[in-house]
Amino acid sequence: MVRDAQADGRDETPSERADRNWDDLMQELRVMQTGTQILTGFLLAVAFQPLFTDLDGMQRTLYVALVLLAAVATVLALAPVGLHRFLFARRMKPELVQMADRLVKVNLLVIGAVTVGVTTFILDIAVSRTAALIAGGAILVFVLVLWLTLPLRLMRRARRSASAERGSGP
Repeated sequence: MVRDAQADGRDETPSERADRNWDDLMQELRVMQTGTQILTGFLLAVAFQPLFTDLDGMQRTLYVALVLLAAVATVLALAPVGLHRFLFARRMKPELVQMADRLVKVNLLVIGAVTVGVTTFILDIAVSRTAALIAGGAILVFVLVLWLTLPLRLMRRARRSASAERGSGP
């Protein structure tokens, strides 16, 4: 059996690594699907509310865009499961994990957009358009900081730490 000790100290075969990574992705997708289902359910219910006919043109356009984005998020969240079913027992787990990783990353962008849009939509109706745009912008910044800036900062810090460790060797 070929074993591969990764830089993180794990002693696992490529298949074991793919299985572990797949399990991690499935846990992430469970969380993602729950949030997506709640947002989608909320959006679908809005159209059946009596005040829906009172929406102005911008609100209606934003609503339709959000429903479409929520549908895309739902499809993206389910895509890795569909791929797994299609590729099951074909010895393609590493390729499956790589594609599922990409789909999850794209879905994070879509869910971020839906979250910003839903916040903007609700506040536009409940408070004012100005408050909605300010809050939407703030949520957008928050999403970008947590989902992009923070991971990039952590990766840079880890690279610097690894470089320092290699440089301080015997």
